[in-house]
Amino acid sequence: GDIIKNGRRGSLGCQLTVHGVQGHIAYPHLAKNPIHLFSPALTELAEIEWDQGNEYFPATSFQVSNINGGTGATNVIPGDLNIVFNFRFSTEVTEQQLRDGVEAVLDRHQLNYTINWVLSGNPFLTPPGTLVNATIAAIKDASGIDAALSTSGGTSDGRFIAPTGSQVIELGPRNDTIHKINECVNAKDLDRLSAIYEGILKRLLG
Repeated sequence: GDIIKNGRRGSLGCQLTVHGVQGHIAYPHLAKNPIHLFSPALTELAEIEWDQGNEYFPATSFQVSNINGGTGATNVIPGDLNIVFNFRFSTEVTEQQLRDGVEAVLDRHQLNYTINWVLSGNPFLTPPGTLVNATIAAIKDASGIDAALSTSGGTSDGRFIAPTGSQVIELGPRNDTIHKINECVNAKDLDRLSAIYEGILKRLLG
């Protein structure tokens, strides 16, 4: 109950394949190395400031998670380079703007590529108002904590509810051990959460 998630960043993933021409490493003039061809574009993409964020969201982040090229042989220039990357983006930029920006860089570097975009969710935000204010007050009464608002972390199922126009927040146990082998919840936290949830409902329905 120390943090209220009142929004989440969007998540836009991409699987990119840069096509070159496979060949013998001793005859580079007969091949096109996609790793070499893509390197300047990757540098440019990593250095772009996509936005500056805002009061509620940090700046949009571009991160590469996987790069793979080559046959495993030490004397073969690969024909293809596969790259997987992701944007965690704020409300200051749209999915389409990110897609257009990336593809403009790839085209400017005259790359031959295949690209597949996957939108996991758009960013959403519930600003201070009826639900947020009731939650802050309920947490203060039940635990004495001045809860902070946050949009950090990954995506959540809230991204499916927010487009309906509903106010959406997330509030639960502390996640110090999230996804660790000893993931656990303090039983006392559950009692405190029950009191917080009851306090929220009383403020909203009373």
